[in-house]
Amino acid sequence: MSDDREDFLKRWSRLKRETSEAPPQEPGAPPAVAPERKPPELPPVEQLTPQSDFKPFMGAQVDLGTRRAALKKLFGDSHFNAPDLFEPYSADLTGGEPIPAEMLKTLNQARRLLFDQTEQASQAAGEPAAQPEPPAQEAKDAAGNPDA
Repeated sequence: MSDDREDFLKRWSRLKRETSEAPPQEPGAPPAVAPERKPPELPPVEQLTPQSDFKPFMGAQVDLGTRRAALKKLFGDSHFNAPDLFEPYSADLTGGEPIPAEMLKTLNQARRLLFDQTEQASQAAGEPAAQPEPPAQEAKDAAGNPDA
């Protein structure tokens, strides 16, 4: 941000005084336009380096397109494109070795979904799949307690 930036409350107070001191406008008259400030003289964006001073480009009078071009030039430097190794989510976890097939077979979910070849073969042959028997339920009384 620019160092010449005015404090919010001071700016609000100044603008409030200016509007109260201004003569009232006639209805239908065009609003009074404040004189525009001339933007500061800036070096060409093409000549900027990461060591250049970028403060003049951050002023309120600078065109938004010029400001963005200067920031693109600044952040195009390799210093800003390097990931921070201490940032928790900056690691690339997409690579690595896949889980071996022997380990996948030991996983219950994978065994049921991927490696249950006997069930798939029996369904393809038209035989009904074997249904697992439900666990035997204990006899319970009216209160839900098991009978002794």
